[in-house]
Amino acid sequence: MSRAQSLRRFGRVRTLVIPVLAAALAASACGSDSAGGAGGSPKSGGTLTFAFGSDPTCLDPQQIQLSEGLTIGREVVDTLTDQDPKTLRIVPWLAERWDVSPDAKTFTFHLRSGVTFSDGAVFDATAVQKNFDAVVALGAKATLGYAYLSGYVRTVVVDAHTARVEFKAPNAQFLQATTTPSLGFVSPASLSRTPAQRCSQPPVGSGPFVVDSYAPNQRVTLSRRTDYAWASPLARHTGAAYLNKIVFTVVAESGVRTGSLKSGQVDGISQVSPQDALGLEKQDLVLLPTIHSGIVSNLHASPSPDRPVLRDPSVLPAVQRAINRKQLVDTLLNDDFKPATSILGGNTPGHTDLSSLISFDPAAAKKLLDTGGWQPGRDGIRTKDGRRLHLDVLWVPSGFGPEQSVLELIQQQLAEVGIELGVKRLSLAQFTPLYQSNAYDLFWARGTTRADPDILRTIFGSKKPAAPGSAQAGIDKLLNDQNATVDTTRRNQLVEQAQRRILEAGYGIPVFEQTSIMGFSPKVKGVTFTAHSWLQFFDTWIAS
Repeated sequence: MSRAQSLRRFGRVRTLVIPVLAAALAASACGSDSAGGAGGSPKSGGTLTFAFGSDPTCLDPQQIQLSEGLTIGREVVDTLTDQDPKTLRIVPWLAERWDVSPDAKTFTFHLRSGVTFSDGAVFDATAVQKNFDAVVALGAKATLGYAYLSGYVRTVVVDAHTARVEFKAPNAQFLQATTTPSLGFVSPASLSRTPAQRCSQPPVGSGPFVVDSYAPNQRVTLSRRTDYAWASPLARHTGAAYLNKIVFTVVAESGVRTGSLKSGQVDGISQVSPQDALGLEKQDLVLLPTIHSGIVSNLHASPSPDRPVLRDPSVLPAVQRAINRKQLVDTLLNDDFKPATSILGGNTPGHTDLSSLISFDPAAAKKLLDTGGWQPGRDGIRTKDGRRLHLDVLWVPSGFGPEQSVLELIQQQLAEVGIELGVKRLSLAQFTPLYQSNAYDLFWARGTTRADPDILRTIFGSKKPAAPGSAQAGIDKLLNDQNATVDTTRRNQLVEQAQRRILEAGYGIPVFEQTSIMGFSPKVKGVTFTAHSWLQFFDTWIAS
């Protein structure tokens, strides 16, 4: 890539997803039976208390960006389809069947009858139309859903139980997207609220639980919907959920969460620190380590033209080669974590092992910087034209214990080749405006989960056309072409090429597979996991 192409690349405006700062479980664990094993016959009743590492920040399934919120959303809204976590096959849910046109531009859904929202409103084709129109109207506020509906033309109400969704271009990823709560359905009462109200007020969905209350940075309380009768065919039982209530609490400190589980104050916790895992197992608590599908944990480069160091085409590829991923995993994590082999996780359809492009090679990193004109200074940090080779990485703590240590070790590794990395710890409120205005060099992205390779387009595709001939334009073409390709073999070839281009340019710098360890009391039974890496409590029950 020439310097001119690099400058053009940073002139784009790219659609990005705020990093998943705390993640739920992954596709690899979705086939797991439960926390605590079978342990007798399921029974109704009881309250499950589960501690997140951070606040969901928004309750509207169509606007949620963090996996805490998506986990809650999965309990509150249903979707047209569901995805088998073992086979990744798409199965009916609120749509009994569907027809897809040969060009993948038109999707006709035949809806099941008898479904209602928790306020009594009927779910029908008009509800599908109003919800999809609302997602598009939200625009960037519905970051995930808006990307899934890229090229949306309209939804036609054929009759009360038939909805035809039309796109202006082929959309190979759309059917899988209809399995996500980002395209879940809320009642007209919810849609009538402002976007801010939809985030802060309980959504009205058709799911097995309803939101009773939300106290930001404290807790979200859900209660069972007793008349629920349209569970996904992937569920283990029909009718209402077993649990009477679910209380999601926010406990930011990893050690405090661990202590709360040990003492029985909570029944389950997210993001068990690898260092705490052995102690929990010795206390006969149940651990579920899982690797996510989607984008791996990575350093993500800003698309802003106002970052002069990043505009230099030698810098990001040098960062790519200077990181010793194996050392990070071996030193700070445990055997449940794996070094990244691409920007896509190994569980993601279309993943290709491209380790050779990101292997630790400090000599190659130094050569890139030498060729780029960056000369070592007296303290070892390189300079060029009077400018110090300094990058800042923005970090919003997610409650994952080793995160700070990971960034500090990366800091040391980059210093070995002459790159100075500053770590700026921010709150989500501080981070969001900087992220939205691209006012950063890098940010630490915990990962973005999705069991479809089109997540690459969501994260690394341009919102506006990139400059002709630029590296970004080439990436955009590959990402758009894979979404317009219904042939799986050809689509995977395009996905492989896109991964390769992203890594070669250094736009995404993978570190390790996006991994979570969840902890549960042995009395918690029947926890299941979606193909999208979210906990699911419909089949969960509490043993005596």
